[in-house]
Amino acid sequence: MMSEKLRDGLIDQMNYEFYSAHAYMAAAAYCSAENLDGFANFFLVQAEEERFHGMKFYHFLNDMGERAIVKGFDSPNNTFSSLLDVFEKGLEQEKDVTKRIYKLADIALDEREHATMTFLNWFIEEQIEEESLFDDLIQKLKRIDSDSNALFMLEEELGKRKFEANE
Repeated sequence: MMSEKLRDGLIDQMNYEFYSAHAYMAAAAYCSAENLDGFANFFLVQAEEERFHGMKFYHFLNDMGERAIVKGFDSPNNTFSSLLDVFEKGLEQEKDVTKRIYKLADIALDEREHATMTFLNWFIEEQIEEESLFDDLIQKLKRIDSDSNALFMLEEELGKRKFEANE
């Protein structure tokens, strides 16, 4: 049986995943306002991924006989100074998610809650990919600097990105 501490942590993380989707929607809105539609698409796909992650927590809680409690949250950041700033804030968001997942994994390990440990392993792997993706894009944006042709090429690439649920 799952402890109250672990259950509450999973509920908080579920809600944080939904908050993260809103944060990426705000990033997409900034990109759209700057006529950077390929970058906006990148963040719209990120938002969809975060909603998918939130639903994974929702279903896991239900499968474990726990009730998923949906909570409200603060407004996400809507102020960005540049495209690079948007991605740097995205990387900060992903690093925060990673810390939160690790904390949950530590609780599950301490409580020998094996089902939850197995469930969270998927998220640990996912966070490696997420942080790497953002770091790679930040490095590309720094190399691009003011090269409008390179920026256009990266925008075209990100504009083709589609959401794929990777169970």
